[in-house]
Amino acid sequence: MTGLAPVLNVLARIMVGFSLLFAVPMGWAWGLDHSDLGEVWLQGMALTLGCGVLLLLLTARSRRELMPRDGFLLVNLVWLVLPAFAAVPLMLAIDGLSWTDAYFESMSALTATGATVLSGLDALPVSVNVWRCFLQLIGGLGIMLLVVAVLPLLGLGGVQLYKAETPGPMKDARLTPRIAETARGLWGVYFVFSAACLLAYRWAGMSWPDAFMHMCSTMGLGGFSSHDASFGYWNSARIEGVAIVFMALAGISFARYFIVWRARSLLSLLRDAEVRAYAFVLGASIAGLSLVLAAHGTQPDFAQALRAAAFHVVSLATTTGYAAADYALWPVIVPVWLMFLGSFVSCAGSTGGGIKMVRMVLLIKQARRELVRAIHPRVVNPVIMGRATIPATVIAAVMAYMLIYGATTIGLTMLLLLSGLDILSAFSAVVATVNNIGPGLGLVGPASNFGVLTDFQTWVCTVAMLMGRLELLAVMVLFLPQFWRK
Repeated sequence: MTGLAPVLNVLARIMVGFSLLFAVPMGWAWGLDHSDLGEVWLQGMALTLGCGVLLLLLTARSRRELMPRDGFLLVNLVWLVLPAFAAVPLMLAIDGLSWTDAYFESMSALTATGATVLSGLDALPVSVNVWRCFLQLIGGLGIMLLVVAVLPLLGLGGVQLYKAETPGPMKDARLTPRIAETARGLWGVYFVFSAACLLAYRWAGMSWPDAFMHMCSTMGLGGFSSHDASFGYWNSARIEGVAIVFMALAGISFARYFIVWRARSLLSLLRDAEVRAYAFVLGASIAGLSLVLAAHGTQPDFAQALRAAAFHVVSLATTTGYAAADYALWPVIVPVWLMFLGSFVSCAGSTGGGIKMVRMVLLIKQARRELVRAIHPRVVNPVIMGRATIPATVIAAVMAYMLIYGATTIGLTMLLLLSGLDILSAFSAVVATVNNIGPGLGLVGPASNFGVLTDFQTWVCTVAMLMGRLELLAVMVLFLPQFWRK
């Protein structure tokens, strides 16, 4: 307990802070639900706050600077514990919702995955849908990144937390001399974009509640909606256009926006190799799938095919997971390609999931390097990205990550197959949850949801979401014997 107490002390402080978030759905409940649901959110707040204060008192004498091992342990504890407290009001507010499904839903929200077990979203109280979507806004950039900005005020360093939580392979780069300034800068950019997205949705025709909820799930790239039909509920080209713009913007590193703001120049954004690859893949996929949809007569004309392709390519590629139609019924290449895009397209430092575009670019460059070396064994041919030579250690880390990514995807798929799920549903469910995409194919496709799964299958997908959000390595490191040795 002695070694764990400092970690639990910080966890307690996070729980106390997290309890304040219940005020958001509480306000919506008292304002719009016209029921006693406000008490449900108050109870959730009291439970979280009470447990946080109790844990804080028990560990009051155990404050110290966090070590690297503490950072990894704390990140995992936060992402395991907070969904549990977030799930309690869902169980109280939704009749018949089991603990398994409630925890899955809150984990999906905080990891910005967007997979849901709920149906009848249109009939749910506004505050319930607000809570689901609001958690995606908070979880999108990372709860721990917010903590990094707060911990120094409490006398605790945040460097190790930032390195454990920040998505992407290059975690040591700082944008400002102090790590807390970096975190606050990223959150500042995040909320400026969020405010613009809210106003744009309202301008496009959404009501204020819908605009708020879809702003949360758009900027968090989570994809939760307040309607079962998702964006098909409006069937509005203007609303879909707003979603495309802000999903595409959220799929780029917020650190890059921070640099653009400081430099007052777009040059760093335009010169970024990852951003250029991101834009190219999105553009090429939209063009290609538009032609496929038009050629198969799936849409009445090319303009409609372009609209459908653009919305769903950006939605799935950025791991948002919105749907304006049941794309699983389109020519088979379309849904398969969309799932493939969701596995790698979003940029490191964005709110998206997957292996990140930067890793894919490095893998392609490394593969090309090996092909050249096969022809010219003595040639000096380093991997270069942008104007920088990538160290061998980074390449090795990317290769190790991809090995673990492949093994995890296969292993979790085998577990679902062992439980009796069909191959299409099993594989797509794992791909959708490990990459934090949301909807899969088959039984868990865009016209259905994860509520059809058994409890065991639901827990497998819950673990997959957690591992994907923390980019696998932060979770897998806990299973190494060396991690627990002093």
